[in-house]
Amino acid sequence: MGDFDKKHVVVTGGSGALGTGVVQALLDRGAHVHVPVFLPRELDRFPFRNHDRVSVRLGLDFTIEETVAKYYAELPSCAASIHLAGGFRMAAFTETSLDDFLSLMNQNAVTCFLTCREAVKVMRKSGSGGRIVNVTAKPALVPTGSMVAYAASKAVVASMTQSLAEEVAADGILVNAVAPSIIDTKNNRAAMPKADHSAWPTPAQIAATILHLASDNNAVSRGAIVPVYGRS
Repeated sequence: MGDFDKKHVVVTGGSGALGTGVVQALLDRGAHVHVPVFLPRELDRFPFRNHDRVSVRLGLDFTIEETVAKYYAELPSCAASIHLAGGFRMAAFTETSLDDFLSLMNQNAVTCFLTCREAVKVMRKSGSGGRIVNVTAKPALVPTGSMVAYAASKAVVASMTQSLAEEVAADGILVNAVAPSIIDTKNNRAAMPKADHSAWPTPAQIAATILHLASDNNAVSRGAIVPVYGRS
């Protein structure tokens, strides 16, 4: 099948546009994919709900510590954990409320913190190491106006990725992140119809980078924040 044959991989945010691309790539390479989902409507366009190597669980709020801990503890194993779940909001700084700021911190930073922590526990227990891939964003690395709260929450993801990578390297766990800019999705095309869509990376192209970092083929990279900007 492939280099993920019979391996169990978690993909948070797996029902989204990028997530679907990652799940497809993992299935093509033999993985059993675990997709935690918060709201049922997230599965409306998810094509793999009934796939025999996709395990979907509904009603999971990954900003809640006990929920994340229980989910990972019940996995049969975890060779890789890929964290795509998150939120986005663009607004002028003076129009950003504290609730907006904290909401993005919860959706992006807190979910990443909890999933990384519980994935490390499972991987350490197995003694076989593992791979963790997070998703930060270009505005966390390149200053961008009207995205202060979003950029700050994604900067937490980048910093956590690098610090955690050093902490768990001796356990054989390699932690990295990708940093997308604008992804070529149906929603982004509708929002920016006059943009050069050919400059945007597709979910499948970004998935290829994620899968390399999440696979045993990645034997040396840790603490990397990999730009996946395309030409945008």
